[in-house]
Amino acid sequence: MAIVGRTREIDKMKHLLNSNKAEFLAVYGRRRVGKTFLIREFFENKFDFYVTGLAKGNTEKQLINFTIFVNKQFDTQYDTPPDWLRGFNLLITCLEKNKTGKKQVIFIDEMPWMDTRKSDFLTGLEFFWNSWASAQHDVLLIVCGSAASWMINNLIRNTGGLYNRVTERMKLEPFTLKEAEAYFVSKNIVLDRYQIVQLYMVMGGIPYYLDQVETGKSAMQNIEGLCFRNDGKLRSEFSYIFTSLFKKGETHELLLRTLFEKGGALTREQILKTSLFKSGGTLSKVLSELEESGFIGAAQQFGYQKANVVYSITDFYTLFYYRFILNAGKYEPNMWLNQVDNPAYRSWSGLAFEQVCFAHVSQIKQALSIAGVGSSTYSWQSKGNKEKEGSQIDLIIDRRDQVINLFEIKFSIHPFSISKDYNATLLRKIQTFRDETGTKKSIFLTFLTTNGLVANEYRSSVVQNELTLNDLFREG
Repeated sequence: MAIVGRTREIDKMKHLLNSNKAEFLAVYGRRRVGKTFLIREFFENKFDFYVTGLAKGNTEKQLINFTIFVNKQFDTQYDTPPDWLRGFNLLITCLEKNKTGKKQVIFIDEMPWMDTRKSDFLTGLEFFWNSWASAQHDVLLIVCGSAASWMINNLIRNTGGLYNRVTERMKLEPFTLKEAEAYFVSKNIVLDRYQIVQLYMVMGGIPYYLDQVETGKSAMQNIEGLCFRNDGKLRSEFSYIFTSLFKKGETHELLLRTLFEKGGALTREQILKTSLFKSGGTLSKVLSELEESGFIGAAQQFGYQKANVVYSITDFYTLFYYRFILNAGKYEPNMWLNQVDNPAYRSWSGLAFEQVCFAHVSQIKQALSIAGVGSSTYSWQSKGNKEKEGSQIDLIIDRRDQVINLFEIKFSIHPFSISKDYNATLLRKIQTFRDETGTKKSIFLTFLTTNGLVANEYRSSVVQNELTLNDLFREG
């Protein structure tokens, strides 16, 4: 299958392949996001050396595995070395004997799994790069791992012998809606954009999940089969995520569950008060690892200092799992299809569509023709009091051209109609925002809906900008 999207990543790998010096590329990103696929496809599975770590192997098994790959690649019969220092020295010996004058591409996949407890793996890697590879003009070392925190802390931010040794880093992000659409086209799957958004609200832009979608079935049918049938691949996916990414995955799952059960968005202090986390240091580490791995995001609230950032779950599948799959029980036919009109579905779909919009802010800026204008993205929560009800704005774009876009985001299969009462609510919300923040900037109320607004008298009285789901399918 041809590579879909990934233009920037492909350009980067072409540059590294053609450079006249040694290159060290660290690739990381969420599990199932397509890191290994991208690298294998780009290089057509032609590596001067390739090895992948074992998910559950101890140091001895990791070294045996490494040696098997060496012997297979170079047609040798070496015994397993006793440690990583000699293991990497073995690799150097083989690479030196097999120079061709072209760039030697070494791909070490799932590297974090190889760094087992007390293995001294990093010592061996440091020896390989510092004593040999970095001095070669014809070496491209690519290391890859889903454990983003390990990749960041042990390689990119390494303060020891590998300090500043990574020459390039590449975080592989999920597909955008436009890339997801192109992916379906490449598989001859015919779905309109509304249905693609429905799938995205469940799976996000994770290529492995999107790859499970079957042609000839609607979005709802695919979601039912993948997420609710007893043999559905996404019904049991969640249990494997954290054990494969983190050494103590139950701690990370606890934090995600806390965020979900407490309303979906909490500050750091609120997490400490409402969870079993007693150590600020432990919490900081877990928050950082989840954020780097793409499961949570940190959003700054408008008008507050950075210390008051709000953490929320940004991984679509995780949110869907907690809301619907976790307690789904035994599968019954049409389990998901029968939920389309109930309050739980309506509540989830509204929030999930908001999350889709948050993931496509760059596309929104393109649609508003403000991509070149300096801006910051925020959320906002009204303080409220006994006299007036509090309000909330989930997406704000604060622009340097003295304009603030306040977004109203609505998910509906039909065009959305602004009623007289809702129009009054919007006017009060704008005034409350202006009063509480003290902003002097112009405020543009911006509606982002799936299928547009009904053309009535209130549409033009308060709305300055109107976007639809088609605008989310733009180039980022």
